[in-house]
Amino acid sequence: MAVSGLGGPERNNSFVDPSLGNWSSAGGLDLVDISGLFYPEVSFGLRMFITVVYLLVCAVGLLGNGLVMYLIWVHKGRPMPVINIFVFGLAVADFQFSLTLPFWATEMALDFTWPLGQPMCKVIPSLTILSVYANVFLLTAMSVTRYWSVASAVKDGSRMTPRAAKWITAALWAIALAATMPTIIYTTLVDVAGVKLCIFKFHSTYRLGVYQLQRVVFAFAIPLAIILTSYLLLLRFLRTHHITGNNPKRQNQVATTIRLVVGCFFICWFPNHVVTFWGVLVKFKAVPMGKSFYFIQAYIFPLTTCLAHANSCLNPVLYCLMRNEFRKAMKETFRKLSSVTFSYQYFSSPKTLEEGERVALPMSCSENPSNPLSGGKEDSTHSTMLDLKTREANSEDRNVR
Repeated sequence: MAVSGLGGPERNNSFVDPSLGNWSSAGGLDLVDISGLFYPEVSFGLRMFITVVYLLVCAVGLLGNGLVMYLIWVHKGRPMPVINIFVFGLAVADFQFSLTLPFWATEMALDFTWPLGQPMCKVIPSLTILSVYANVFLLTAMSVTRYWSVASAVKDGSRMTPRAAKWITAALWAIALAATMPTIIYTTLVDVAGVKLCIFKFHSTYRLGVYQLQRVVFAFAIPLAIILTSYLLLLRFLRTHHITGNNPKRQNQVATTIRLVVGCFFICWFPNHVVTFWGVLVKFKAVPMGKSFYFIQAYIFPLTTCLAHANSCLNPVLYCLMRNEFRKAMKETFRKLSSVTFSYQYFSSPKTLEEGERVALPMSCSENPSNPLSGGKEDSTHSTMLDLKTREANSEDRNVR
């Protein structure tokens, strides 16, 4: 495993023998021999751009998916649609994926140097790949469930129960974990000319090609075919049975949502898997290596990976916030949070405490007894009012004396 391409002042595009694997399990550059090929300056700008995008996607992904999980969790006592169980699992997968992005941003900013040691070199790539597989599997299950739910409701067939949906979700996470096992086994920290790299270390280039081909087939090609087929069947079923025939606006909304779901999944992941598949053909020696391949690996592949990662912050918008029930729940949550925040600020005001004014919270804060935001604040409100009354009584007693 000879090291090559390490001459010169820039190390941005130093590569080693292809038997080592690839730069990072997050979808980084393949480690191939490109002795003498260096692209200074441009590589630095590209890495800084991707680093910033990773951090932005992380922030949006954590906020959006965290909000979705919260909205579903606070209503867990009520009857929950089956699709929401899959939505919650999807939000968990995307939230977990977003948590790994700062580590990949750090690696990218440090010119692919891994500063976190061997244990984290195992943990972060494994969590990343696990999240990717779980994400794709759950998206596929959701597309099938939507068609099944509509078809069974019209034909009075067997419907999926929430219990079955939970078991299916758990099974999909187990399958995703099984698909992640090669990452857990073969990811390792390698010292190349004094530089620590977190890479896949397979015994041969052929095995690396098989692993990457598996990802293209099971994480993109088959799920995309199932998703597309399910949604096309759903649209045909709706039109055939005139379910939305009396409401053209609703039919257009359903069609638009389906186009967005399939379109975003395809746009985000297709470029990355095309470049990955090209790398597979090179590893199988089906196509020759060339300068165009090296350029694609050095510049285009990181951008396609960045685009694929952005899908994690799009899912909350596509699958949740576009649905009317989630929009209403989100508005209600923000309204109650604003009411609680206003009340807290009002009671914390020095002027209010000095003048001993009596204030009551809006009744809207306690409309939903199950809301965790209302109980604690109501208790503190009553305690504050009681304290104010006690102070007034003591003042009146001193005046009488």
